[in-house]
Amino acid sequence: MRSPGTVRMAALLLCSGLLCACATGPAVAPPEAATPVAASPGRPGQASAPTTPDFASLVASRGTWVVDISTLRIGRDENPEDIELEIAPERDFADRLAWPLPTSARISQIRDLASGLIIDSNGLILTSAHVVANIDEAQVRLDDGRRFTARVVGADKRTDVGLLKIDASALPVAVIGDSGALAAGDWVAAISSPFGFHGSVTAGVVSAVGRVMGGAGEIPFIQTDVAINPGSSGSPLLNSRGEVVGINSMIYSGSGGYMGLSFAVPINLAMQVARQLRAHGTVRRAYLGAEFQEVTPALAQSFGLPAAAGALVVRVEKDSPAEAAGLAQGDAVLAFDGKPLAHVVDLPQQIAQREPGSRMPLEVWRQGTPRLLQVSLTAQPGASQTSFATAASEWNDGLGLSLGELSPAQRLQLRIDSGLIVREADGLARSEGIRGGDVIVALNTAKLQHLDDFRQGLSRLPAGRMVALLVLRDRRLAYVAVRMPASRGRP
Repeated sequence: MRSPGTVRMAALLLCSGLLCACATGPAVAPPEAATPVAASPGRPGQASAPTTPDFASLVASRGTWVVDISTLRIGRDENPEDIELEIAPERDFADRLAWPLPTSARISQIRDLASGLIIDSNGLILTSAHVVANIDEAQVRLDDGRRFTARVVGADKRTDVGLLKIDASALPVAVIGDSGALAAGDWVAAISSPFGFHGSVTAGVVSAVGRVMGGAGEIPFIQTDVAINPGSSGSPLLNSRGEVVGINSMIYSGSGGYMGLSFAVPINLAMQVARQLRAHGTVRRAYLGAEFQEVTPALAQSFGLPAAAGALVVRVEKDSPAEAAGLAQGDAVLAFDGKPLAHVVDLPQQIAQREPGSRMPLEVWRQGTPRLLQVSLTAQPGASQTSFATAASEWNDGLGLSLGELSPAQRLQLRIDSGLIVREADGLARSEGIRGGDVIVALNTAKLQHLDDFRQGLSRLPAGRMVALLVLRDRRLAYVAVRMPASRGRP
């Protein structure tokens, strides 16, 4: 079922419009009759106030393994025709590259901010898949201020779980909890970087567990009222003991901002996916080959079912394990491998925990009679290992530039035959308007193919001399004059 709303991904997966949400897990129960509360000692007739977790002490001990992630995507649409830009008057660097592009401009350099958590002391970082899928660059900033270039180990869009790796060791590691122990009303908190504000802490309660969102796959989300905003994607959701119980993934919003509804991927599911991404670079899923819907009381009565439970078969794919097992449209699957199914979402979750090749019984209800079928699950069709390129080497120079080499594909996208990507810009370069995501195409008139070209070109220039850098930003080219430092060396 698809939502009538539109799902937009920026630094956070933002859900615009009204989502068609379907609660298949436990909802928040209506309030019961008030239970008498013992009066506080020394305060006759007054009930004792409920206590809240001491999140301050938890943040102090847990925040060291939360990281900031900045990404860069270079892209364009599929129209290959060139855009004729108007001849423009001379302006300074900041104005020249900041002009609005025509509506037909096709190349974009999109910079996003997100969060993540360290799950291995040797530099494995868990985050959201929509943060790292199809990116060209990723930078990770640790809590102590150190920065690293990251490579993508894998990203599973179906569960919105992504895995990064940085070249570091002896890092603090997140404390992983059990998301299965969460219940509506439990206190939770998040540590993230909304809008780039590092180490921000927000707290609230669990609104529901096992929440399935229309258009967002089959993830049994943890719904909370913890404030989440762009830049918080991939951040940890902590329980009152400071254990990670979820990865913040989505907000429900009609405006693009936080409106009191946030959704996190359960950590039990996220860690299961992360283990497969680490081992294989992708997730190898078992496949049944059928589509289901929830059994409502009206449908249960229509099919003569004893109760409104299970998963109703609406389609069986040809040449699938479901077809081979004899599953048919209109069947109701009541149990999978001996485990009763309370809701339709229970079935895909049970299948996801099995390996391809597993064989197990299906208890089904067909035309008023229970039946037992045997099914052998196979590997998900079309599932193949995704290959991610290792991040290019980088070099820091006295101008304050942290540079990396562009791949042939990136140069093709940008329609240039040379250039070095700016990962970070500080000092002299930043003061002249150069920033991360820009491309240094040439040093004076010398084109830059490799980092060595830039290094050697600078080494031949005397200290204090002006050097012209040809910079590309959003399809605009401009020379920027930067003065060489009076004394320089490799930082």
